[in-house]
Amino acid sequence: MVRVKICGITTPSDATFAAECGADAIGLNFYPKSPRFLTPDGAEDIVRALPPFSTLVGLFVGTPDDEVANTVRGFGLRAVQSYPERPPGRSYFPAAHVPAFRVRDAASLELITRYVRAARTAGVAPAAVLVDAHVEGKLGGTGHVAPWDLLAGFDPGVPVVLAGGLTPDNVADAIRAVRPWAVDVASGVESAPGRKDPARVRAFMQAARAA
Repeated sequence: MVRVKICGITTPSDATFAAECGADAIGLNFYPKSPRFLTPDGAEDIVRALPPFSTLVGLFVGTPDDEVANTVRGFGLRAVQSYPERPPGRSYFPAAHVPAFRVRDAASLELITRYVRAARTAGVAPAAVLVDAHVEGKLGGTGHVAPWDLLAGFDPGVPVVLAGGLTPDNVADAIRAVRPWAVDVASGVESAPGRKDPARVRAFMQAARAA
């Protein structure tokens, strides 16, 4: 069964609704330039509201490793998602690391494979990799669809999380085409940036589970 992460959650009510709909993971965005950015107080409100057994993933861009590690401990994050240029200088344990990559061509896939190999050699192998659409100057949440035909059958040696332009209408097709370990959605279930639409969240979960 494919796993589902609802990313860019900004309110306790959106977080609890996603969890109650069966989302496997809730994404908290700690990137200040994102419209889904969370302050520490905002993140704390969400963490306190979530039901038991909810899995939290933190998204970081350009954040020093020690600061990421402190946030992991402070909010009980189960995974760290980042857009790295190189493997981290330290482990984020007990959080898993899920580096994210924007894909536009075969060279992008080779970059991912080389990254996984280098991280494994350095003793900080990722638990999975996230693949997203390449949009110049943007890091995720763009609504643009990743190149499914290119990603079909892609095996970097760790599980693949598919993001990029997923919606309730296309997630089943995406799962059938790419066969990812998990899917990740943000803008595709929103009424506005950072505001989740309950009907779209529910429909997305139902479509992903049915696929």
